[in-house]
Amino acid sequence: MMVAEKARHSAILGTGACLPARVLTNRDLEAMVDTSDEWIVTRTGIRERRIASPEQATSDLAYEAALQACANASVSPGDLDLIIVATIVPDMPFPSTACLVQARLGAKKAAAFDIEAACSGFVYALAIAHQFVANGVYDKILIIGAETLSRVTDFTDRTTCVLLGDAAGACVIGPASDGRGILSLHLGADGGGADLLKQPAGGSRLPATHETVDKRQHFVYMHGSQVFKFAVKTMDSAVRRVLDECGLTTDDVSLLIPHQANLRIMEAAAQRLGISMDRVYVNIDKYGNTSAASVPVALHEAWEGGRIKEGDVVVLVAFGGGLTWGSAVIRW
Repeated sequence: MMVAEKARHSAILGTGACLPARVLTNRDLEAMVDTSDEWIVTRTGIRERRIASPEQATSDLAYEAALQACANASVSPGDLDLIIVATIVPDMPFPSTACLVQARLGAKKAAAFDIEAACSGFVYALAIAHQFVANGVYDKILIIGAETLSRVTDFTDRTTCVLLGDAAGACVIGPASDGRGILSLHLGADGGGADLLKQPAGGSRLPATHETVDKRQHFVYMHGSQVFKFAVKTMDSAVRRVLDECGLTTDDVSLLIPHQANLRIMEAAAQRLGISMDRVYVNIDKYGNTSAASVPVALHEAWEGGRIKEGDVVVLVAFGGGLTWGSAVIRW
């Protein structure tokens, strides 16, 4: 969907991130499971990832990222109209993690809810926030992608435990008057691929029992090869679609910020798009796959590190369980 001319433009006013202090390296994993640093780096590009401490929950990471985003946007939490948290690892099934963050921030006038679109969650949250701002319903919206994936990682499964990490990233969204901000958005889903990436137990289909725990069904399961093919194809088409909608091409892209799932996926997608890797932001080597936190953490680092300048065209793209995907074009 392209931003309508009569609607207000929405823009990212400030960013923030929170990375847990504990670093889990590939060498550490060699002592835990049958793998090697060379195997992990060659197949994924990951060298280390962050792991939340036992006392840290998803809302704790989300809160820290939110404080930083509000400060960088010069927005008081008390002025927020809405808080959206994208996560697949909430503190608890209910109340929402967003409500827990709202209370801790003291954002008393803000509505709050969670969304669950796996690794695409942040882009979905961005699209929702844009609608509220563009339609004049809200002026200041905090969106957060936050995950403690280590809580649902099977550290006996070498195919998944090497991939996942914990993090949170946040943005404050508000109106923009100069024609900059979000130019185009696209969201998609294919529920036919639901079994390719999932956490089987813990919901109404398979409530927690001794049997589901014994069968290790409360951990992330992924059919890697099929997800890989889906990801490359989907990122290519999702990026082209949003660029076409606002009359731009891949040559106009200053920086592509993809979901950090696998370096080989990012390289293959960039090659299909004709975008050189020096225009692709990569931090998977440091953090691994942090699901909904992946894109906002990368966006924050890119902005803080000077990789994004005023007027740049920045493209966000993500894919995840559902299967889901989303993309956005932003003129910074």
